[in-house]
Amino acid sequence: MDVTGGLDWTWPIEIALIMEGSTVPLSEEEQRQFEQLERALAAEDPKFVSAMRGTNVRLYYKRRAVLAGAGFVLGIVVLMTGAILPNTIIGAIGFVVMVACLYIAALSMRRISNAGDSDDVPPPMPPPSKRGRTKHDSSGSFMERMEDRWRRRRDEDL
Repeated sequence: MDVTGGLDWTWPIEIALIMEGSTVPLSEEEQRQFEQLERALAAEDPKFVSAMRGTNVRLYYKRRAVLAGAGFVLGIVVLMTGAILPNTIIGAIGFVVMVACLYIAALSMRRISNAGDSDDVPPPMPPPSKRGRTKHDSSGSFMERMEDRWRRRRDEDL
């Protein structure tokens, strides 16, 4: 029994791979269908729609960074408690809490700065380095080389 209903589900994936992050404007018909779907979703689950509209990524990561800072201070307290009491396990736990909270705060601060930059404008490409290039890095990063290899294989199959 054919569960997919005879549809080729690889077609949208192939289109997404071809587009690779580039944006394509919707046609008038697609825009109308999209607005219809939004209205249907709003009618079906208004609480979900209001929650999604109210989501602010910068606020989330700022709150997360503040909580990580409070956790860092708590880690210092636990570390000092372990130093005052002759118990190295408590001190080590305090140190681990401090490092973990510092890591979370650093990630959150990086994502806050990245969230402000994402106004649908791609970041500028860095200038190519002046050092001599080898065969391996002439085509870019590892992921770029893998994507090029994937494209070549797919084009050969067509």
